[in-house]
Order: sequence, then C-alpha cells, then structure tokens
Amino acid sequence: MKIERKWAMPNAYTFKIKPIAELLKEEININKEIWLDPFAGLYSPAQYKNDLNEEMNAQDHEDALEWLKKRTNADGILLDPPYSNRQVSEHYKKAGVKITGWHTSAGWTSAIKNEVARVIKRGGKCISFGWNSMGLGKNRGFEIERILLVPHGGNKNDTIVVVERKI
Repeated sequence: MKIERKWAMPNAYTFKIKPIAELLKEEININKEIWLDPFAGLYSPAQYKNDLNEEMNAQDHEDALEWLKKRTNADGILLDPPYSNRQVSEHYKKAGVKITGWHTSAGWTSAIKNEVARVIKRGGKCISFGWNSMGLGKNRGFEIERILLVPHGGNKNDTIVVVERKI
C-alpha cells in the first residue's frame, strides 16, 4: 500500500484540488474504462455522472442510492459524497429535497457503499474521498492500494483519498 501526503489549498470541488487531480490522471483511464460518479458535482472526470442538484454537470439528477441501484459492471466509481451530516443536509435542501434521518444515518452511508461494491467489476476500483480512510473495506471485497492525505493548513480537515481494488 502506498501512502502519500501532499499539501494543497482547499476547494469545494474536490477534483479541482491539484494533488487529487493528479491522482485521478494516474488511476483512471477514461479511454478504456467505464467510470461512474453518483455525487458528481461540476468537475467529475467520470463518463456517467449523477448529482442530486440539477445545476451540476451530470446526466442524471437522482438520489445517489437509487441511481446506483440501476447500474452494473463499472470499471470504477468515484465516491465523493458530502463528508458530514451538515453537508448532506445542505446539499439536499439546496436541491429542494426534504432531508430525513435516513440520509444522515450510518445505514444510508452503508447502503451506498454496498451498492458501489455491487456495481464495480472484479478487478475494478473505487476511489473514495472524505475525512476518513474507511473506504469500502475488506468486508465488501476490496483491498486498499493507495491513500493520499491532502492537508489544507490551519484547522481545516485533511481530504483523504482511498484507492481500493475489488478482489
């Protein structure tokens, strides 16, 4: 397992953070692989994108869990959900969707991870982003290959990127 640490300025759009953009260029081959992003935002490099917010650059604008349930056989998934319950609440309210306790529960997070694990082909990758390095984990059939820690200075949380392969 490779662990790296590279400082960068924070950005609300994860994929615009320089060391993360560099990692994605190394890990994703868009010309030969099918990548999905259930929380796409504006700058996702995935071919198939979903974002609840209709103002975002995505083909679909559905609840991420429902969108994932319709998918199969991806070479990889970018998993960049809101990192905290506060962020979940803000994103859903901004999209005009009523937030429920389900959306801020560990059950919702677990259900999304279970769907991501189901959709990715054996040998495929999940690249997850957040404030922890949990990723999908061995119980879902994944093995960590790489971790990138991106500190942003001051009292800001690091952005943690976990690259896992389905075994």
